This record gives sequence, structure tokens and C-alpha cells, in this order.
Amino acid sequence: MVSRSDELFVEDVVVPRWGRVVTAEGVVPFVVVGDDGEVLAPVAEFLRDFVARGNSAGSVRSYSFVLLRWWRWLRVVEVPWQRATSGEVRDLVLWLRQTSKPRNSARTASLATVGTVNAVTRKPYLNDRYAARTVRHNNAVLRSFYDDWIERGEGPLLNPVAQNRRGGRFPGAHWNPAEPFRDEKRLRYNPKVPRRFPRDVPDERWDELFAALRSDRDRAMLALAVSSAARAGELLGLRCCDIDWGDQLIRVVRKGTRAQQWIPASSEAFVWLRLVIAAHPTGHAGDSVWWTLRRRDRGGGLRAQPLSYDALRAVLRRVNDRLATNWTMHDLRHTCAIRMLRDARLSLRDIQVILGHAHLSTTQLYLDQDDHDVIHRVHEHLKTVRERPPATAAVSSPVGVGYDAADLAILFGQVPS
Repeated sequence: MVSRSDELFVEDVVVPRWGRVVTAEGVVPFVVVGDDGEVLAPVAEFLRDFVARGNSAGSVRSYSFVLLRWWRWLRVVEVPWQRATSGEVRDLVLWLRQTSKPRNSARTASLATVGTVNAVTRKPYLNDRYAARTVRHNNAVLRSFYDDWIERGEGPLLNPVAQNRRGGRFPGAHWNPAEPFRDEKRLRYNPKVPRRFPRDVPDERWDELFAALRSDRDRAMLALAVSSAARAGELLGLRCCDIDWGDQLIRVVRKGTRAQQWIPASSEAFVWLRLVIAAHPTGHAGDSVWWTLRRRDRGGGLRAQPLSYDALRAVLRRVNDRLATNWTMHDLRHTCAIRMLRDARLSLRDIQVILGHAHLSTTQLYLDQDDHDVIHRVHEHLKTVRERPPATAAVSSPVGVGYDAADLAILFGQVPS
């Protein structure tokens, strides 16, 4: 371990894989335990309040891993969680920005592509470093954790995840009322996030991707995604009773708000969906639409069970390996949004409703043009200019059309030759 009284070189720190996140019975679906199997009481109490505020199980799991990482770091620097300062947060951010993420197994096939850019999709492959958004999420979780304990009258006197204020002593003094108001508060050690543009799947690439699918279930899933803009998690939660065949609508539970919403999909998607329902194991109204076959743990052949997110990722991974691409389900959501944006009959408000965005400013991100689209249009412009016939030289005429030579002689003092 490294003592805070000693010089701390973050590039030399090795954080042990102490503790783990485990599932739990009761209202809190996940808890953090130490190597001795004991639940971390401060984290458990915070997560209990976090669940009471209506947050989903996925958010509880995400927060649990962040707090486990924080506890591992505190053990390295030998600082109790109640006495943590902004120095520990700063050093953790520095360590996260230069270290590699732990892996349960070494890379094999993906070793050749990690950190590179795909030549077909022009999308970068994931690398083994923590992204800037991950570091910002880490800081936000820690800020929320300490805010909760400070409000209880326990923990440190000041939140170790400090904030900065832009604009000097009077933030917002030069704010233009014609522009949306921006909160001037910013976490001190938040790294800058590179600007990302929504990227769609071109029509010819979509045809290749769809043709590479091997089952009606996969074709129905991707056809729904590219025509309804629903997220992968929203589609995986689809039940048989969530399909309106007459109006060609599906009912999804929105991420975050957990609100139910009916959204339209294409006729082609419903054709593939009909084939999936026809092969449904039970056909009960409350059953999941998507099923897969898995072997039983102790033999006995195959067993039908609902399709999981990991199984859906495996479907795309097999297709991407075949096409040498790295498309994701979220690319299909971007594709649907950009296609709707190019339709003059749809307003930005219409697109916001279909995407399920709470704020119109989120939908406006799709107005930003990807550099590739701009380059494509400029190439088309240059091609048009190149193919345009050269202008013929005008045949000189002694007198302009419609003018009398005598009048021009009086005006200019001579007759044009």
C-alpha cells in the first residue's frame, strides 16, 4: 500500500482487485462486499436510498462498480472514506486516465483491432483505457455518494469531489437570454469529452448487414431497431402483448423515465415479427417476444429462454466478424433518427417524441453533420462540375442584339466594327 504521507506516483500504483459486486435479495438488487464477504455498510445504505428514489437495477449495478473502485483506491492510499479529500479524487482521476481496464481474460481475436479505426464503418474499436465519459461518470457517482452522507450529517465536512464555477465571482453574468441557460457548475477534475457525431449506417451497408443475419428473430430485431429507433434494452423488454398488429405499433418501456410508449415501425419489420411469433415457444401474452436456445447446466438437451443483452451482442459480433465491421445496435437508432431528419414531412418535435428524448436539445444533436456526409456531398458537387460541358465562347457581333447601329454610333461616337 501507498501512504498519503509518501510521494504518490499514480503511474506506478497497482490497485488490487479487492471485493466484488454481487446480486442480493430484497429491494436493493446489488451490493458491494469485501474479500471477507461482509457488505460495505456505507455503500449499502446509499444504494438503498438510491433505489428508493426510483432508479433502475442497471443504475444500481453501475453505481456499485464505481463505489467498489473507489473503495479499492482508498485501501491503496490508506485513507478512510469519511476523511477523503479532493486530493484522493484527483489522484484517482489521474490513475484512471493512464491505466488499463482489468480484464477477466486476455484478448485473442480482438487483439489486432483494439484501439484502431474500422476501414468500412470509420468507427474506432474500443480500447483498454478508461474513456473520458467513464471518468466523468465516476466523479458524478462519488459526488452523489458524498452529498448523501453529508446531508445525513456524517462523512467529511466538504464533498471531496469539488466543483468549479466558470465566469469568475458572478457565474451567468454574461449569459445571453436568447440562448439556453447552462449550469455554470462543473466538477473540477472532469476531463473534456470529445465531440461525437451521430453516425448512420449507409443504405448499401445496411443491405449487407441485413443479408448476413441467419435467423428470422435477428432480422425482426434489427428491422424493428432501424425503423422504430428503439434502444436495444427497450426492444429486449418487448412482450407479445406489446404489439399492435392493426396499427403496426410496439409498446416499449423508455430508458430512465420507465414510461410506456407506443411507437410505429415499418411494415417489413412486422412481417419478420410475424414469423418470430409463429415460432414462439408458448405464445402467452405476457411472455417475451425474443427467445434463444441454451443447453441445460446438467445435460438434458436445449432449453428455450428469453434473449439476453449479451446474447444479442453475440449476434452482432458474429455478423461483424463476417463483414469486417463493428456496427452496434445504437448505430441503428442513429440511422433511424437521421433518416427521419432527412424527411421534410417530419418536424424535429416529431423525431423527439419517437426517440423518447426528454429535451429537444438532445434531439438537436442529430442536426450536426458528420464530416463524412459533408465530404460525400462535396464529391458529388465536384463530380457535377467536372461533368458539366464547357461554356462555348460567345460569337462576337458588331452590334448587340436589339440595338440599332446608328444609335450606338451616336452614343459612342463611332460605329462598332
